[in-house]
Amino acid sequence: MGLIPKSKKARRRLLVLAVAAPILCGAAALAFFAMGDAVSFFYSPAQAKAAHVTPGRTIQLGGLVAKGSVVKSPDGSVSFVVMDHVATDTVVYHGDLPDLFREGQGVVTKGAYDEAGVFRATEVLAKHDERYMPREVTKALKASGQWRGKGEAAPAVEGKI
Repeated sequence: MGLIPKSKKARRRLLVLAVAAPILCGAAALAFFAMGDAVSFFYSPAQAKAAHVTPGRTIQLGGLVAKGSVVKSPDGSVSFVVMDHVATDTVVYHGDLPDLFREGQGVVTKGAYDEAGVFRATEVLAKHDERYMPREVTKALKASGQWRGKGEAAPAVEGKI
């Protein structure tokens, strides 16, 4: 029994499949290759440190803006600290911050770490109102056990009342 079917109809289908499969695989490969630079992973500061994000790789860094950490420079750049109750990262952004940007509020920044370990943001997104927090930040805080939203009590710390 040979690999090529005897039926003319089956041979035609096999030929169409043999021609279409490499074309579809090539198109999928090109799409994934082109999309590679557009994908931006979300990390909290602790997750970014654990993942050892390479300098220059574009990611989204989210968490809470630490109180007293916002420093505005005369050249228009702003530096602040993003924290997730486990780790902190210094963020430097050049440009105008959103109107809703405040200390103690949730923020998502897009950018990359430089060689010194400072996060250079190209975009800063602030939360919408006093109850909204970006989904990624909420998930990261819940995963670290630090989520205190919607009336949840703070996690118990051993030895403290």
